[in-house]
Amino acid sequence: MPLTKLQFRPGINRDVTSYSNEGGWVDCEKVRFRQGYPEVIGGWEKYSSNTYIGTARSLFNWTALNGDDLLGVGTEKKFYIEQGQAFYDVTPIRATTTDGITFAATNGSSTITATDSTHGAVEGDFVTISGAVSLGGLVTANVLNQEYEIVSVPTTNTFTFVAKDTSGATVTANSSDSGNGGSGADAAYQINIGLNTQVGGTGWGAGTWGAGGWGQASNQTTVAELRLWSQDNFGEDLVINPRDGSIFYWDKSDAVTNRAVEVGALSGTTDTPSIAKQVMVSNDRHVIAFGTNPLGATAQDPLLIRFSDRENILDWEPKATNTAGDLRIASGSQFVRAIKTKREIIIFTDSSLHSMQFIGSPLTFGIQPLSTNTTIMGPNAAVAVEDAVFWMGRENFYLYDGGTKPIPCSVKERVFFDFDFAQTDKTFACVNSQFNEVTWFYPSNTNSLENGGTGENDRYVTYNYLENTWYYGTLKRTAFIDRGIRQFPIAAADNYLYNHELGYLDDGVAFTSSIESSPIDIGDGQQFTSIRRIIPDFTFNGSTADTPKVDVTISTKNFPGGDYLQADLATVSRTSTSTTVPFEQFTDKADLRVRGRSFSLKVNCTTAGVRWRLGSPRVDLRPDGRR
Repeated sequence: MPLTKLQFRPGINRDVTSYSNEGGWVDCEKVRFRQGYPEVIGGWEKYSSNTYIGTARSLFNWTALNGDDLLGVGTEKKFYIEQGQAFYDVTPIRATTTDGITFAATNGSSTITATDSTHGAVEGDFVTISGAVSLGGLVTANVLNQEYEIVSVPTTNTFTFVAKDTSGATVTANSSDSGNGGSGADAAYQINIGLNTQVGGTGWGAGTWGAGGWGQASNQTTVAELRLWSQDNFGEDLVINPRDGSIFYWDKSDAVTNRAVEVGALSGTTDTPSIAKQVMVSNDRHVIAFGTNPLGATAQDPLLIRFSDRENILDWEPKATNTAGDLRIASGSQFVRAIKTKREIIIFTDSSLHSMQFIGSPLTFGIQPLSTNTTIMGPNAAVAVEDAVFWMGRENFYLYDGGTKPIPCSVKERVFFDFDFAQTDKTFACVNSQFNEVTWFYPSNTNSLENGGTGENDRYVTYNYLENTWYYGTLKRTAFIDRGIRQFPIAAADNYLYNHELGYLDDGVAFTSSIESSPIDIGDGQQFTSIRRIIPDFTFNGSTADTPKVDVTISTKNFPGGDYLQADLATVSRTSTSTTVPFEQFTDKADLRVRGRSFSLKVNCTTAGVRWRLGSPRVDLRPDGRR
């Protein structure tokens, strides 16, 4: 019997039965499709050994006038400017105290109790103490005069922290003392931290596990939403906004270590918004606040849009002599997200889609509805590619390219059955333009039938918008930006930044990549057939391993609903370790011995530094009876 050539449809299909998907792929891990054929994705490595505090859910890269390459990093605890692989803490200051804070230490304890009238801090906040004197013993002035993370807030006038020396080692008091040498010290309180996990309200369950006493409501003031940052550059400077917080401004002309300040505190400001859900700088250089407070009021209007005078972040009062103004979204109950494209700003509410465009004097901007009954999974679940916007809804994926339409998705059930809908705001959409991909990192359901879940972004689903294919995998990433100013895409996870599409390693170690086909009938399943050999078709071009290889498994079954009964594995590798050998030279054939009515093919690679790509292998099929 002649060799049978195996050609599979590109992309993964999990929304039909495996029998119906004959000739297609059913499962994959860290694989993408390019020109219709599967290959391993690029690897990643740490951008540097430096870490940031918290979980990064916002990244923004821009260049200053002097050529400095800057990256804004927003977490639930801090905001950083990254430059030259160093993280500079520019988190805004919420309040300061002068000569007003005192301390108490207890012999044998490392916990310091600070007293400061109506300090306004919550558990997990950061405070920088200065001007303190020694309490006596080991709790010296150098120990006290540092930045500290607040451990607990017993009352509105007190908080506690754990004493440490300048190296970060815990200091235990060897005597009890209180006060501050007869006068108070100074304190600078950073803005209150936000949530790292969505909570449906305040009180029980709000904050971290174990915070406060058993059965008590959390002391932490919370909202249901995560701490999400929006950021955009205003020239070489940066405008930032913690969702449902104030708008802040970081001035590049100052030292990189200087903190961002509230726009309303800048000299010469007029009627600056005091709260917003998102901030953006339009292509025509207006600073726009979405979901903000009306002019002359403090209460937040979740559908109100206000914009500053053109080229002027200080002037927000509408006048005949400027272009400042406001708009109100006509439908929906609250603003969710605005996405900037080359021609317009696409605005999402919880139930509608709108287009905002610059129209000139006297109205400056106009807004028109595009779609109703439209959902979006979270504020970061949409991303723009040129003039198109892709987003994940509550039950489907969508595209706006002048019109709104759902994107047919062949892995929809796999994604949404695996999704933690209690953590929707963690969803993060991003672009990898090198491979024409839009990817959504999403939180897995802890009750997932597929390997369980974590409630954090440890899964991804990718749509190749040029080839119209879908694939997915497991990878923990909380934020991601495409290459552009920097050579590689950058992702955030576990307090580190990572360069992506760099080699074929997981930060120096091997990772597993695989792809598996649906069962293929042998003679329409009417008779048994034996498979005696496979003629592989791979390339290993670009591999750094001495002997790049993959494992190919042929498994057979007798019935669509049955288990695989027989399997045989073969290893395909380059035939020489010489780096000058053409990549086409690999294992010429692999002898097998399996029998059944249908079979599937699986490629698996666990070797470090292997770049593999599968073409069209062939198998040797021979009739083997009907029973």
